[in-house]
Amino acid sequence: MYWKGYYQSLRPTQLGLSLNIDVSARAFYEPLNVIDFVFKHFNLRDDSRPLQDQVRVQICTIVEGQRYSKKLNERQVTNLLRATCQRPIDREGSIRQTVQQNNFSKQEIVQDFGINVANDMTSVQARVLTPPLLLYHGTGRDASEQPRFGQWNMINKKMINGGRVDNWTCVNFCGTMRYTQPILSRIGQYVPQSWDVIPCSAWPANQIENALRSVHEQCKKANKQLQLLIVILPDFTGTYGTIKRICETELGIVSQCCQPKQAVKLNKPYLENLSLKINHKVGGRNTVLSDALNRKIPFVSDVPTIIFGADVTHPQPGEDSSPSIAAVVASMDWPEVSKYRALVSAQQHREEIIQDLYKETTGDKKHGGMIREHLISFRRATGVKPARIIFYRDGVSEGQFSQVLLYEMDAIRKFVHSCTGMFLSLRKDIFLEVTLLLFRKGIILSLFPADYNNRDSMDRSGNIQPGTVVDTQICHPTEFDFYLNSHAGIQGTSRPSHYHVLYDENKFTADACKYARCTKAVSIVPPAYYAHLAAFRARYYIEGDYSESASSSSGGRAGPKTFRPLPMIKDNVKDVMFYV
Repeated sequence: MYWKGYYQSLRPTQLGLSLNIDVSARAFYEPLNVIDFVFKHFNLRDDSRPLQDQVRVQICTIVEGQRYSKKLNERQVTNLLRATCQRPIDREGSIRQTVQQNNFSKQEIVQDFGINVANDMTSVQARVLTPPLLLYHGTGRDASEQPRFGQWNMINKKMINGGRVDNWTCVNFCGTMRYTQPILSRIGQYVPQSWDVIPCSAWPANQIENALRSVHEQCKKANKQLQLLIVILPDFTGTYGTIKRICETELGIVSQCCQPKQAVKLNKPYLENLSLKINHKVGGRNTVLSDALNRKIPFVSDVPTIIFGADVTHPQPGEDSSPSIAAVVASMDWPEVSKYRALVSAQQHREEIIQDLYKETTGDKKHGGMIREHLISFRRATGVKPARIIFYRDGVSEGQFSQVLLYEMDAIRKFVHSCTGMFLSLRKDIFLEVTLLLFRKGIILSLFPADYNNRDSMDRSGNIQPGTVVDTQICHPTEFDFYLNSHAGIQGTSRPSHYHVLYDENKFTADACKYARCTKAVSIVPPAYYAHLAAFRARYYIEGDYSESASSSSGGRAGPKTFRPLPMIKDNVKDVMFYV
């Protein structure tokens, strides 16, 4: 069951002290008799088993008002969202009603502090960034498109750079080849068939490791490098993580998994998104920004720039033994900045600060870490030395900003100064200039259209338009921060992301971003979203399909000081966007 309530906080803003209020809902234990709970959730029917400590369950009751703090399952999440999802106009009405019911200005403690709370919402000045022009291959009917409402499609378009695939095959774990033929027929229209070298095969679902190793051995005997493996999953869950771990850390195979029902239906939107994912995994580009090719992207196009994204995922609530996983991605194709290489590492349970950004061996003064490996790969891929670093960091609470600035920014600076000969900019007298941005998604703040009758001021769902930026009034009075709503609302009320520029040598400003995996803008900046995907993927390597993680700030009890390291990702997999 769930309870409805409201969230409130006082924040310093450019308008003064502001009260932030939003409606909320949380899951709670259902109050009922313990014997009813047992029969409802544990399906126990045998009451003849002996008991060591006996208390009559008939007299035990689950007390009302206990919040459920563990992770909800998929069905519970769906039910909670369905029950609490509100259109923007309805959510705004609920917030106004909450303020009126509480009558904050009349409360004794508020009056004692001389505070007056206005009943109206704050009107703020916002601007909507112009959507970037996307370019596609010139042989398509449409060679460009400007997104509307944060969406675009691939109709009458061709990917601007298709990845090259010479050797690929399919393994079917669904028990029958009838699931295989439809999807192979479609893929075979665009990719050369190489089944004479690596035949398509069907295997039992309990032979996953044998099947993958068999395919790999066939390639080795034929002296071929398997560049893509299409995998049709079994009807049951629990195999995806095993497949990804074996392919990416043991065999060096890029894979694409498909659900059996989707492999049969093959509807057009599914095929479209599948092709976009596959193209990025095999080294292609789906689209590029016109401003990128014309060298007009602010803070990126004028000098060689490498863009980082970083995130740390933590185990689900109640899991005290698994490590936290850090991921750092970096762009490898200046000036297009559309390909991102990923590195992952495990660290102590619930540790939010990334430990492997910079490493120094005191004995022979060796310098290493994620920053070094990415910068070497950038120079190898582009042929130029980066002159600017833009670093996006996700998953950090406001209370940890100083720690990130003290440790992570210090790690970046240490490496830059330790490798001046190799990573100086094109001018030998200038060091790398660094901008560090932290942002928080899912914040407790909503922006609503000023006039719901003006359809031009909102998207189809009644939310504010994608690309809406607020950088005055409700922002911090002294710090550099801004709110950006970069995605279109699908259902419910959109929430902007809150960006904080903690360290800036590049005189950064707010700007729009794009996301390469599908044809909708997402709520956070792409490099950080890619880092989240990479960290989430790496958790499969050590936990399989039985544990899910969330990107959030750390908290709760500290886990063990030792942790199991992640298996190494093969180099040929690491160099492409295998995690999308």
